[in-house]
Amino acid sequence: MPRAVSNVPRLKRKKQIMKAARGAFGARSKLWKPAKETVERGWKYAYRDRKNKKRDFRKLWIMRINAGAHQHDMNYNTFMNGLKLAGIEVNRKILADLAVHDPAAFTALAEKARSAVNAA
Repeated sequence: MPRAVSNVPRLKRKKQIMKAARGAFGARSKLWKPAKETVERGWKYAYRDRKNKKRDFRKLWIMRINAGAHQHDMNYNTFMNGLKLAGIEVNRKILADLAVHDPAAFTALAEKARSAVNAA
């Protein structure tokens, strides 16, 4: 029985790593070990930061909604509670977009939230 060698799969893996390391500086894009370390570290950070991106955007949306709510003499907590009491289900992404690009619509939502909080 012939001996199995892993040349084709090994070279395919190596080619994939070296292609991914193309933008790196110096030996990190030319030599096998530094290139492999660089690419694996990059993939690790990419995986982690795909999760962190969701966190960061939610924080940004909350800051924008809070700034818009403060313009109407409310804080974020009161505004979101008022929307919930009024039965308005709009996600934070849309609320943040309204706060930035459509102040009239955000003002209408703020008034409904304020009246719902005062009624409760």
